[in-house]
Amino acid sequence: MNQQTNLGTALITGASAGIGATYAQRLAARGHDLILVARDAARLQQLAEQLKARHGVQVEVLPADLTKRADLLTVEQRLRTDAAITLLLNNAGMAVQGQLIDTDIDRVESMIQLNVISVTRLAAAAAAAFGGRGSGTIINIASVLALAPELFNGVYSGTKAYVLNLSQSMQQELAPRGVRVQAVLPGATRTEIWDRAGGSVDDLPAEMLMEVGDLVDAALSGLDQGELVTIPSLPARADWDALQAARQALGPNLSRNRPADRYLVHAG
Repeated sequence: MNQQTNLGTALITGASAGIGATYAQRLAARGHDLILVARDAARLQQLAEQLKARHGVQVEVLPADLTKRADLLTVEQRLRTDAAITLLLNNAGMAVQGQLIDTDIDRVESMIQLNVISVTRLAAAAAAAFGGRGSGTIINIASVLALAPELFNGVYSGTKAYVLNLSQSMQQELAPRGVRVQAVLPGATRTEIWDRAGGSVDDLPAEMLMEVGDLVDAALSGLDQGELVTIPSLPARADWDALQAARQALGPNLSRNRPADRYLVHAG
């Protein structure tokens, strides 16, 4: 562990490229030791060597395919038992383009496994470990499509809405135990996820596309400011606060002992 800062170890999933690799660079610069998790062991090792040389931190490579149960359980067990881990970045994810009626349902299932099941199990493992120690940070990478399901594949946006909901529930559950939970909702970002989903990042309007370094810097700034939900491209924080207030205002009427009057009129 880096003895100068004593920030502990950050475990990062999807660490071989894009958002995960950039978080690894930024967290290493802050003084975190790292555990890098992804499928591509060669890329992880190359990144690890760079970070060790540049920042003087300890970096461990943990190759794993989180769609495979055995690999997922290995990472989960590490989170539950390694007291040096103080931060989980739940970043690994995939996207599938196209309409549900035409898409490869096996790829959709893999996406649910990676974006929902693995995120949940790792978040639960970190919550148990951090909650028991009374400190720690969990960062869950969602997407602005959690708020805009009409704009992309509905299953993908649904998985990201799940991550947002999970994060907000965890915030309420874990705050009294001293654990911080942040949900990050990126917009379109220049990463490999577009190519892997069968599209091209170059098809997007330039004014919509954020560079990955800018995204991660904004997300970490949001974390430093104590934000529970960070939307890096949103100019006015008040817009998110208004959305939350409107949602919470529905609360008293979401479950009542009789149907609303407008339904009774038609039923009569």
